Amino acid sequence: MDVGHLDLNPRIIAAVKKARLQSAGEVLRLSGPDLQRLTKLPGSDIQCLLQAAATSLRTGSVVTALHLLQQRDTFPAQHQRLSLGCPVLDSLLRGGLPLDGVTELAGCSSAGKTQLALQLCLAVQLPRCHGGLDGGAIYICTEDAFPSRRLQQLITQQQQLRADVPRDVIAKIKFGSHIFVEHTADVDALLECVGRKVPVLLAQGRARLVVVDSVAAPFRCAGDDLGPSARARALQSLGATLRHLSSTFHSPVLCVNQVTAAVEEPGPGLLGFWGEHTAPALGISWSNHVLVRLMADRVRSEEAPLGRPARTLRVVFAPHLPPASCSYTVNLEGVRGTPGTELHGWSHRGSLAGPRQCP
Repeated sequence: MDVGHLDLNPRIIAAVKKARLQSAGEVLRLSGPDLQRLTKLPGSDIQCLLQAAATSLRTGSVVTALHLLQQRDTFPAQHQRLSLGCPVLDSLLRGGLPLDGVTELAGCSSAGKTQLALQLCLAVQLPRCHGGLDGGAIYICTEDAFPSRRLQQLITQQQQLRADVPRDVIAKIKFGSHIFVEHTADVDALLECVGRKVPVLLAQGRARLVVVDSVAAPFRCAGDDLGPSARARALQSLGATLRHLSSTFHSPVLCVNQVTAAVEEPGPGLLGFWGEHTAPALGISWSNHVLVRLMADRVRSEEAPLGRPARTLRVVFAPHLPPASCSYTVNLEGVRGTPGTELHGWSHRGSLAGPRQCP
């Protein structure tokens, strides 16, 4: 705004113009002492000048976080999620994966992490009215060959898993044609993939979901060949690139992660659901890039405590979610949360305590 339009004494406006300051923005870029030196105005006039300039550039009244939360229709993109394809799991995550940020899914072998990742690759292709994003998925394999046979099973069972979606909608989608698979064997290949290949598909609108399965495998395979400093730089580069891609293209990023033995003092973020001392791999250097951390736990049915589920998905941390969990099963049609198993809040042992329905 031109300084001539500010609600000020004409004497102050004349002094500001004489100092060759033409806009409110130019005024606010200077400190109080600098303005006083240029305009020769007393300190009280400078305070009035700064206040008037700031008021003129304010785009609207101050609002609270609660007010923004209540205006979901005004800011739909901020509240949009990618559905997991199951109402129980979606309830646990308040709608699904956030579109802006890295979600980590860590857990032991055979917990169902890859199953859930494949399910998301199908869910993302559904229309937005059914929890999808009308786009394909990029699946980066770093550990094993892509499970194409299991993917075909899930595709044929989509109608059983997603009974909420009309048959004709599912029949029109060529699920297998919109999943782009890349195999990377080492850290350099992974960085090359996310830095050059993935942005092309996202920019073309051919994909809206990025999956890395698993993020720890290339770093573990590197062993001593990758020194501590080089490892830290590579992790920083990978995390920053994935966060930038998610933010730029408004696309969720899912990183499947392995677990390792934890040597720290036991706590909610370190213990497995039954109290085993495990933690997601790659340490704090990687954790700083993660927006949402999920843990998938599994115990053999004969080893599970009486009445406790064999598989449990829990929220370790997230800016918009409380610590919570639910049990789930992996069947022919996919991953399903078990109704009535939602738990809310952490006990001192790291497990969830106090059964309560998740919001």
